Amino acid sequence: MKLRNFLSIVSFIFPLAACALEHCFIAKENGQIVKQIGNCEQRHSPCSTFKVPLAVIGFETNILTSPYEPTFYFTEEIKKVLAPYYAPDKYPMMLFFERNHTPATWMQYSVIWYSQEITKKLGMEKLKVNLKKLNYGNQDISGNPGKNDGLLSSWIYSSLQISPLEQVNFIEKLSNRTLPFSKSAQENTVKIIVLENIWDNWRLYGKTGGGMDGGWFIGWVEKDQRRIQFAQYIEPQKSLISGGRLAKELAKDNLISLMLQRGPEQISMR
Repeated sequence: MKLRNFLSIVSFIFPLAACALEHCFIAKENGQIVKQIGNCEQRHSPCSTFKVPLAVIGFETNILTSPYEPTFYFTEEIKKVLAPYYAPDKYPMMLFFERNHTPATWMQYSVIWYSQEITKKLGMEKLKVNLKKLNYGNQDISGNPGKNDGLLSSWIYSSLQISPLEQVNFIEKLSNRTLPFSKSAQENTVKIIVLENIWDNWRLYGKTGGGMDGGWFIGWVEKDQRRIQFAQYIEPQKSLISGGRLAKELAKDNLISLMLQRGPEQISMR
């Protein structure tokens, strides 16, 4: 489904949704780009999609030990640190933040403070080393100038930036378990980003990210011997729901033509 048709439906369901100012969809199969729409080389804040590389790093460094361990406990101190990012009226999912969480529920409910606990345990230098190892975007975790908040929010509309092309290259390696990290770290990460079966019983893995002004959905689908990796980025002009949720639905529609093909075929739409 084309972007205009999709957003027309969204506008009908959500009256304040409107056309996208920025849009990219890129997909790979067997190492080839098989579909590309829009500008996929421009970098943007990764927002909650950063949880995926952070999970790999967390499992690799034994901060995370399984999809269900450790449990981090929601405390008054965490509540204070979370306060600048907490907006449940705008993002109702945040109501789930005020409880204890495991790696699986961290990813499921996209819990900001759990990410912050991992980055604080890693520290600036170890996080830098591992992002360089992943070749992740611009690798800039300095945060906002003068605020010393790199470990708290560099991935939330701040210094860390990544393009859709870089996202799909990272996801391709993770889905194939070929990142320069242990197989167990990658397998545990995959276990906490598996989502659901979609069209024709393809299995969907991925993570949304972003707010009302911009959204991501990155991941892959697989069935039988086929695996298609993708990254979707969108900047809706106005929306009642997060850009990440819009990006997910748009990505699923963009994947249909690829799922119905028998094998990789180069498609470029600009």
